[in-house]
Amino acid sequence: MPQISTIRMAGGIVADRAIAKFPSIIGICGDEGYRGSFEEYIGWQYDDVHVDISKRIKPEFEVLPKRWIVECTFAWLDNYRRLSKDFEISVNSSENMIIIANMHTLLKRIVCLNTGSQFDMAL
Repeated sequence: MPQISTIRMAGGIVADRAIAKFPSIIGICGDEGYRGSFEEYIGWQYDDVHVDISKRIKPEFEVLPKRWIVECTFAWLDNYRRLSKDFEISVNSSENMIIIANMHTLLKRIVCLNTGSQFDMAL
């Protein structure tokens, strides 16, 4: 199984680079594949960084609660041409466009509630 040890070593390399770039990192999350040597490496290399390894809950597919809310939000954001593709250069401008799109959606809902008309994304 050389692939598994390679993945764990790559996880250490990624963690080293991330912590070097962002020294305020206090925790790293990983799945079952990173249990063991990765946890030991991070614990040995960084005293103040916590590693949280998630356990596999069930082997079969399960619908997560409230997932449809997230999917609907992303579907609404795709209606805005500027957000349908990754055109933004910086993360800040992309984040601001998402905020503007959400404000637009919420304002349309408020107008529709006050006027009694039906909510339409095309407005």
